[in-house]
Amino acid sequence: MRITDLMIQETMIMDLQATTKDEAIDELIASLNRSGRINDPVLFKEMIYKREAESSTGIGGGIAMPHAKTTAVNEPTVVFAKSRKGLDFEALDDQPAHVFFMIAAPEGAGNTHLRTLAALSRLLIDSDFISQLMSTDTPAEVSALFDAKQAEAADKEAAKEKAKVEKEANAASASTTGQQQNTSGVIVGNANSEDFVVAVTACPTGIAHTFMAEDALKKKAQEMGINIRVETNGSEGAQNVLTADEIARAKGVIVAADKNVEMARFDGKPVLQRPVSDGIRKSEELIRKAVNGDAPIYRSQGGNAKEEGTSAGKISVGSKIYKDLMNGISHMLPFVVGGGILLAISFLFEQIASPDNPIVQLLQTIGGGTGAFHFLIPVLAGFIAMSIGDRPALMPGMVGGLMAVNSNAGFLGGLAAGFLAGYVVIGLRKLFKGLPKAIDGLKPILLYPVFGLLIVGAISFYVFDPIFGSLNTWLVDALGNLGTGNAVLLGLLLGGMMSIDMGGPFNKAAYTFAIGVFTSSGNTDGAWMAAVMAGGMVPPLAIALATTFFKSKFTEQERKSGLTNYVLGFSFITEGAIPFAAADPLRVLTSCILGSAVAGGLTQLWSINVPAPHGGIFVAALANHALLFLLAVAIGSVISGLILGLWKKSPTLVK
Repeated sequence: MRITDLMIQETMIMDLQATTKDEAIDELIASLNRSGRINDPVLFKEMIYKREAESSTGIGGGIAMPHAKTTAVNEPTVVFAKSRKGLDFEALDDQPAHVFFMIAAPEGAGNTHLRTLAALSRLLIDSDFISQLMSTDTPAEVSALFDAKQAEAADKEAAKEKAKVEKEANAASASTTGQQQNTSGVIVGNANSEDFVVAVTACPTGIAHTFMAEDALKKKAQEMGINIRVETNGSEGAQNVLTADEIARAKGVIVAADKNVEMARFDGKPVLQRPVSDGIRKSEELIRKAVNGDAPIYRSQGGNAKEEGTSAGKISVGSKIYKDLMNGISHMLPFVVGGGILLAISFLFEQIASPDNPIVQLLQTIGGGTGAFHFLIPVLAGFIAMSIGDRPALMPGMVGGLMAVNSNAGFLGGLAAGFLAGYVVIGLRKLFKGLPKAIDGLKPILLYPVFGLLIVGAISFYVFDPIFGSLNTWLVDALGNLGTGNAVLLGLLLGGMMSIDMGGPFNKAAYTFAIGVFTSSGNTDGAWMAAVMAGGMVPPLAIALATTFFKSKFTEQERKSGLTNYVLGFSFITEGAIPFAAADPLRVLTSCILGSAVAGGLTQLWSINVPAPHGGIFVAALANHALLFLLAVAIGSVISGLILGLWKKSPTLVK
């Protein structure tokens, strides 16, 4: 397939008017939408920005390649655009972007299309070709240039393949080392060189940067006279997979990837782990470091690999803490939801029957303090620890969490025990690093469990449990003694936080606080759960109302998506509003925060309790004031919906 089969002339923009990155993205999406190549510009834009959040697609050299793979795409398409003045696209080299390729790939894109997109990506490594593109004036010239370049590349590839076949026929014993660059995965470089490295390239969507990094590494290795083999992890899966023999022979390994790749096979090798963009723009540096072994030694322990040495600069301390915390919360939530709803149903039966009813006792046993709820804090602590220190940290983390439950240190004590256990195991790894290799097998089954449990248990018993037990008692007393005014203020805060990032850190912080009070303190009347649940239900319901009653402010596809938000809102699934927030963050987030805060505050003004941690309208009947709870949600949703509907501008994407 030709690249120009995807890069159709009717979508090309030969004089991009945008002056900012956001404007450029909007202008490119508008071209796609006008040509009917996408069916949901809001969703497509959301996915474009999701990819940009992972790393800028302004790859440097004056090129930007925003791309997304989503169901919002009808047909695989590449929009070509030029900006004569250039604009800041947050490029990796901090230089303005002049040439743009917006890649729209459908969720089920075929292999032929994906290979064509890969071929496009490889062409963009050639700076001379980019200069030629900049000199074009019409879409026809752009198409002709790409057709000629692709034909030239195909001729070269055919010639190389023919030469390879002839050489193999004349000398069956010839080694593949030293063959010239091609796409079949043979080694690139110099046959007389003993320097050999291997590399893996990967990006989240696997349709652009993966192959640009592959070609950049191959090209630079050939210039440096170094042999290299590159495995790509693109949309078609892993291609040119490295063999065990190649990994063993390599002096170093380069992993230029923005997503997880198989790492255990590199155990004991010097491994450079960098963003895929470094594979494109810093290929010489990566190859030189890999050849010299200037990289941390990679160790695979307990199924999760870790580097010996530092891999500094990858993520901030705050991001690391948040990731570890979310690992614990995500594993805890099934216990919260399953146990919490069964416990809530038991309260409903208790009102109808009596506390001694067998069904009530059964449900409370399964869901309550001796059932699912008994595991909440140990599971939270254990999986926080595992996120930090891998499997050896799981057991001491869970025991520390259990000690927090038994000592009334509760949720806060469990959090502290989880983080402690993770870093204790990391410390033990460093402490035992110098032991003879003959006892390496004893470390995960004897040394880490015994010493990890002893250290975590002792610190939990003598430090965490007394401190957090007292703090937990004070917190429960303080919450119980809040006056109406203070309770309403806290309800406003918790409700508003549910809408700030709709599933992100603020949302999770509010929900986690309510869960902590709901579970570990024994306060299961659900006052704060009512605030966060009402606040979390408002955003999708507000979107649904706005798209229903302010139809002219939304596109047809947005109106269809808005209908689904009724169901999501009733179910307490805040994330249903995310696509709309991504497309218009100022108006949507501001509107939703105001309505959510009002809903959360009203639940406290009216002393509403919801004894269930999830479920939305489906557990509303369990509230002590069910109708008032629904009224609070309705008022908050109407406020947000009205503000958004009146404030929002008419759509500009659809013409």
